[in-house]
Amino acid sequence: MAFELDKVVPWGRSLAEYTAMFALNEEDLKKRILGCGDGPASFNAELTAKGGSVVSIDPLYQYNAEQISTRFKETYDEVMVKTAENADEFVWKHIGSVEELGKIRTRAMQDFIADYPDGKAEGRYINGSTEALPFEDDAFDLGLSSHFLFLYSQLLDLDFHIESLTEMCRVCQEIRTFPLLQLGTTPSPLVEPVQEYFEKKGRYSVSIQKVPFEFQKGGNEMLVIKRH
Repeated sequence: MAFELDKVVPWGRSLAEYTAMFALNEEDLKKRILGCGDGPASFNAELTAKGGSVVSIDPLYQYNAEQISTRFKETYDEVMVKTAENADEFVWKHIGSVEELGKIRTRAMQDFIADYPDGKAEGRYINGSTEALPFEDDAFDLGLSSHFLFLYSQLLDLDFHIESLTEMCRVCQEIRTFPLLQLGTTPSPLVEPVQEYFEKKGRYSVSIQKVPFEFQKGGNEMLVIKRH
């Protein structure tokens, strides 16, 4: 049985993972970055500590630290069991085992929780939806969407993807989305129509680029959209 979930789960990634997933270089990390659907990732906390400029937006941030931690714990066992049952769908290179995966995700969540109260007060964690971003045009240089768009193609339709990516393009000069697979190892059927939509607009350059990261088998590509 392929890896499936019936809802979006709070499952965060680290700065090291973001750097590899989005092929971020030193110049990228100095840009004004918007993270869409970051969840309990430690990316914001880690990069902010290094002097970076990051704002994360997610409906998850309507909740307090204790509520988010509880939600993570409630879904943790289900995700770990499904990962173990479908271990052949993953590349155990960057992450060596299911047990190591659990430790990495827990550490990222703990680092996020430690930073969350201050980060929320500073405006680095904002409760909101990608369909209606509460920012002015060109507020950011680079927008990132990790394990949200395309991954949940069975839950979020084409209109949602187009509206979300259009909003990201409005507030960011460039956006990158990773991975281009659904849960499991199935390519998202929404990638091609999304790509065609933005290419036909004539205002964007659209490309699919390889990245130095692969955890889901075949999941080593990101969609890049740049405004002309």
